[in-house]
Amino acid sequence: MAALKKSLGGINLLYLSLLLGLTIIVFTTKLTEKLKLSSVWLLVGQISASLVIILLGNLEVSYITHFNQIELGYLTIPFALLFLVGFTNVLNTEKQQKPIILLIPCISLVCFSISALIMGYSFVSIIGMCAALTIMLVLLLGKGNMGRTFTTSIGFVIAVLSLALLQHTFVMIYIPIFTLILPLALYLILQNKLPSVQSIIISSLVALLFSLIMFVISINIVWYLVVGFTIILAISQLSSKYRFI
Repeated sequence: MAALKKSLGGINLLYLSLLLGLTIIVFTTKLTEKLKLSSVWLLVGQISASLVIILLGNLEVSYITHFNQIELGYLTIPFALLFLVGFTNVLNTEKQQKPIILLIPCISLVCFSISALIMGYSFVSIIGMCAALTIMLVLLLGKGNMGRTFTTSIGFVIAVLSLALLQHTFVMIYIPIFTLILPLALYLILQNKLPSVQSIIISSLVALLFSLIMFVISINIVWYLVVGFTIILAISQLSSKYRFI
């Protein structure tokens, strides 16, 4: 009974810390845009929101495990902080994008929810589905270009859900990489060659394909895909021609 209460208390703290983190993200982004402050203040707000999740929500990855277990030690908090801030900005590109690009993170969030539901992790499944429904509502009702506040908030939610699943198994890094980063990278490449809507549709179909593949292949193959793509991604960033990060 005591263990159950402790577990429920931890989940409640996660919901609270996520709400506080989103409040910080929205406040600092709106304030920075209104007062035309330096983008450094955006980074300060994102770091503050991430620290709330890490310290109040106790959300961190202390070790990486699959075939072997690697303890992060003193790198635990820096890793979580870098991870959260990095993914918070994954939807923020230099150009204004049409709202339909939100199809890609929507697919990723649904994948998070289904995976968490299978694993029995209610926090990720509930928040992921709520975020996906919010995006669908914005797509149905929204007009014009989406604001930076909304894209940053969605990125922050995705970052939190990703880190939450990584606590259970690091192979879950497959979801943000193959259902979000890879499709977004493909979109950035295609948008200079195809109309924007076509580029987004193709990228969304790729995200959907990788989402479905995850549930039909073995966990070991998923791991090799993660390692292989990460190596290719790191090498590609050495050349400015293929750089998108």
